[in-house]
Amino acid sequence: MSGLPAFDRYIGIDYSGAETPKSSLKGLRVYMADRNGPPTEVPPPPSPRKYWTRREIAEWLVERLSEKQPSLVGIDHGFSFPLRYFNQHRLPHDWPAFLDDFQRHWPTDDEYTYVDFVRDGLRGNGAARCGNARWRRVTEVRAGAKSVFHFDVPGSVAKSTHAGLPWLRFIRLHVPSVHFWPFDGWDVPRERSVVAEVYPSLWSRAFAQGNRNEHQHDAFSVAEWMRRSDIGATLTEFLAPALAPAEHKAAHVEGWILGIK
Repeated sequence: MSGLPAFDRYIGIDYSGAETPKSSLKGLRVYMADRNGPPTEVPPPPSPRKYWTRREIAEWLVERLSEKQPSLVGIDHGFSFPLRYFNQHRLPHDWPAFLDDFQRHWPTDDEYTYVDFVRDGLRGNGAARCGNARWRRVTEVRAGAKSVFHFDVPGSVAKSTHAGLPWLRFIRLHVPSVHFWPFDGWDVPRERSVVAEVYPSLWSRAFAQGNRNEHQHDAFSVAEWMRRSDIGATLTEFLAPALAPAEHKAAHVEGWILGIK
């Protein structure tokens, strides 16, 4: 990627794993910007519901990412699991295969499925694909983030991760041209849209909150940081962090949080 901005559009998403994929959730927020100004909130599609649903966000992203407008999307949930999970369950170190395997065991994209239904054994087969709250990915250790298996505590991303992973698979299946970073490579081809994992706490304090609530501000902060970094020609160094060989190898399977160097 050259010193010129690589993207035309920046989309920040604050995520929620509550209730079902068709539940209207206050914690689901979408902010979008172009190169010319700060992000504004994107309302959900017209309906009796006040807020976005996870299904609506996935379908809306498929529409946006199918357009010929290179976009950088940051989503606030884990995109993969620690290597110990792969090894524990004897899974290949292959991210697309992981998404398929996870969705078979944790069908949290099913219409009436709560994450807790799978945790409690009412749907899917989560018991065959569970992890340990002490297991953390390299990027989580570096960011000071909680494990993707650390449920039922403040600041946890476990539920949103387990709810969101099948929708990453959905987007990937519907828009094969999208570059999921860094699983599809650390180097992003020009004119390609990118979807990346983000951790809003890295940036939210850098921007005045104004009249936004915490969910709105997290989504705003993600989109605005990505926009400023791309325009300011600093995004490239975050897309190619200087990792040790072992970290680099792990991150190709575990993923990496954009903004951690």
